[in-house]
Amino acid sequence: MRALFEASARAREVFLQENADTLERAIDLIADALAAGRKLLLFGNGGSAADAQHLAAEFVGRFQRERRPLPAIALTTDTSALTAIANDYGYDEVFARQVRALGAAGDVALAISTSGRSPSVLRAIDVCRELGIKTIGLTGGDGGTLAGLVDLCLRVSASTHAARIQETHILIGHVLCELVDRRLFGES
Repeated sequence: MRALFEASARAREVFLQENADTLERAIDLIADALAAGRKLLLFGNGGSAADAQHLAAEFVGRFQRERRPLPAIALTTDTSALTAIANDYGYDEVFARQVRALGAAGDVALAISTSGRSPSVLRAIDVCRELGIKTIGLTGGDGGTLAGLVDLCLRVSASTHAARIQETHILIGHVLCELVDRRLFGES
């Protein structure tokens, strides 16, 4: 049991050592886009889909304090769209097609993939680049293909275990929420 806690703590410590500057740039990118009336699109598969939904809810609802809702859309929630797109175009298109419908230049996409190799996530990033949407990748291990495609890559390099990577991802997500809130609404 102790080893699992220590591995999780280590993944977080190494992440911060390696990514503090990139995390600051991601905070700025999201805050600037939201301040300009743009939106945040989030997507991923499996546990990363749940993380996308969780973080979108924190932006749209609130994180820790009362404030206006912020435009964030998890592309993982509309089962009718997901199943229609997967059925008609193949699963690799489930996020790309939604990005094309909902995204616009100046928006920011947060792509979440523990391996960085999910075809549906990579395809969506291709469409984001085509449309002028800034991209942030949240990944782990060696970052996979995703690391080389996004504008900013937040990589949990200290682990290749999905659980340790996802534990760090949700902390990163909460840090993004809190510090974007501070940037947009002040310190209190």
